[in-house]
Amino acid sequence: MTDTTSLAKLQIDSRGVAWLTLTRPEVHNAFDDRLIEQINQHLDAVRQQAEQGTVRVLVLGSEGKSFSAGADLNWMKRMVDYHLDDNLADSRKLSAMMQGLDTLPCPTIARVQGAAFGGAVGLAACCDIVIASERARFCLSEVRIGLSPAVISPYVQRAIGSRQMRRYALTAEVIDVDTAEHLGLVHQSVASDQLDASVDSMIDTLLTTSPQASRATKALLAEVARAPDSDDTREHTCRVISELRVSPEGQEGLASFLDKRPPAWQRPVPNRSIPSCSVTTQEPRS
Repeated sequence: MTDTTSLAKLQIDSRGVAWLTLTRPEVHNAFDDRLIEQINQHLDAVRQQAEQGTVRVLVLGSEGKSFSAGADLNWMKRMVDYHLDDNLADSRKLSAMMQGLDTLPCPTIARVQGAAFGGAVGLAACCDIVIASERARFCLSEVRIGLSPAVISPYVQRAIGSRQMRRYALTAEVIDVDTAEHLGLVHQSVASDQLDASVDSMIDTLLTTSPQASRATKALLAEVARAPDSDDTREHTCRVISELRVSPEGQEGLASFLDKRPPAWQRPVPNRSIPSCSVTTQEPRS
């Protein structure tokens, strides 16, 4: 299935892998209100199919040299004349995009091939797994122009910790990929010519897991993060594992392990490819 729009496209292959790709390479995939709206629509579609088990994994990527330059310059020019209520409306749409990505039921991978500035750091932080090229770099650039990484702060701070967040949100330093990996923002850094193969390998790994167990585990981890040390959380963890053990997929998983055979949800991996990436020459704005 393919759904193509002017600013972003959603493709879902036969394995149930959804590819959500930003397609504004001429402006380094910068956000504006139209792109945010389209991403939110795509995320809603993925959520529905993930809840039904027909989408197993989401890969978030982009065309061109940069992952995303953050806010679009023309959008920022328009916002100069916005009143407070207009700004609140736009900020809430951006917040909905971050939360929508963060709370998808299926595993998510960010494929970061280049610069990720401003809000794009939030997109990466909202994904479960971030695989980045050696050319990737990150920057919480908002304070340079009198703003704050406010909407993305819960997700980025969760990824790198409050102490490191203070440094990078206040200095707007550019973070190279090795530092990003050390901070916990990036899980795996690879050579540029190995990026697609590394993403494919991670997809293959995720597709070996139980769809039901993946959804339950994501929901459980979100609950544990909210209240890590409480009687309610401990009881919830006991209930989750107990319900999984008696579920059809749990029974199949245990039986396949004991029988030394693949579980029913695994299937041979076909040849696959992802959309090709075009190249731009301009640098993203800080």
